[in-house]
Amino acid sequence: MDAFVQRTGHGWLGNVAASGTEIIERLGAEHLATGKPIVYTSADSVFQVAAHEDKVSLEELYRICKLSFEIVAPFGVARVIARPFVGAPGTFVRTEGRRDFALTPPRPTLMDQLHAAGILTTSIGKVKSIYGDRGFSEGIKAGNNGSITQATLDCLDTQKSGLIFANLVDFDMKYGHRRDAPGYARALEDFDDRVPELLERLGEEDLLILTADHGNDPTFPGSDHTREYVPVLLFQKGRPGRALGLRPTLADVGASLGAWLGVQTLEGESLL
Repeated sequence: MDAFVQRTGHGWLGNVAASGTEIIERLGAEHLATGKPIVYTSADSVFQVAAHEDKVSLEELYRICKLSFEIVAPFGVARVIARPFVGAPGTFVRTEGRRDFALTPPRPTLMDQLHAAGILTTSIGKVKSIYGDRGFSEGIKAGNNGSITQATLDCLDTQKSGLIFANLVDFDMKYGHRRDAPGYARALEDFDDRVPELLERLGEEDLLILTADHGNDPTFPGSDHTREYVPVLLFQKGRPGRALGLRPTLADVGASLGAWLGVQTLEGESLL
């Protein structure tokens, strides 16, 4: 934290493990009074910096986070996350100006392999930044489930080959971590309503995979990720359904994509 002060020119509040919404509610008023960014972490390997957009501009917050990443990356911290918010005490709300500064993967990923093979790879939402901005032909910005789903639908109208990789952030960020089970249920219903639109846009040679990267049970105590298994659903028009069973690793999803797109992956067994 001494290095943080020296490099960024800012003091800090927090420096604890906390829920992102809880800590801005607890320290937001002091942040507005002092201008000191709020620094916190979670069970993930992350260093998060929150600041009110009226007190610290987005450009300045991103500069702080870029410098913070240079400080913590040598320790193996996976990501520094900029967490802008707006509003007044008691009604603070995080905005969609989040930005991730991430370690690059230590060896080639499926996206690197596809990109090197000349296969179009499109990131929708925060996906590209999670991979250290590596391996994607294009990145489409979108900040919530609705806009990410719509961007995916729009992309399906124009992109006829390759990989479209979208991450629906609200399930995790807005409802899972906040333990908002009713909100989670509504978000599931909203996405379910749009699945037919996804299926209508799929061609005969397209594959849709729905899965998650971890559990986040909105009924469980605390605010961190939880440990249940995640679903994985594969859909191709005209193909009969069957159970895939318990899989040993999420790498099976990557292996399936590699097999579908003609690239030999480094890990996992194809579900196909």
